[in-house]
Amino acid sequence: MKREKIAPLAAGGLAGFANGMFGGGGGMVFLPIVSRFGNLPQRKLYATCVGVIFPVCLVSAGVYLFRGGVSLWTALPYLAGGLPGGWIGGKLYGKIPVKLLKWLFAGFLFYAGVKYLL
Repeated sequence: MKREKIAPLAAGGLAGFANGMFGGGGGMVFLPIVSRFGNLPQRKLYATCVGVIFPVCLVSAGVYLFRGGVSLWTALPYLAGGLPGGWIGGKLYGKIPVKLLKWLFAGFLFYAGVKYLL
């Protein structure tokens, strides 16, 4: 199989694995891989990651729900805030400079990594 076909399969597999194992974070795995092998402009790169991670998250959530690992009542307030937040972020997406998007993403990853370790 050619490298052009293996890289997307591997990226999707790693993103799905991370998402399933950690309950999220597939995009953090997917973004660097796609940025290296996907040859996409930066804005399309971020949008592609969201487009891939959404169904991956649905699958992971379905497995967690089926196995009894999800408390819908606990998740509901986060979902109520996350849906409008996602809509606002999507509307602002094209208006924020790519360089700032990169710094925001890196800052979020750094913050999440430090918070996780403490």
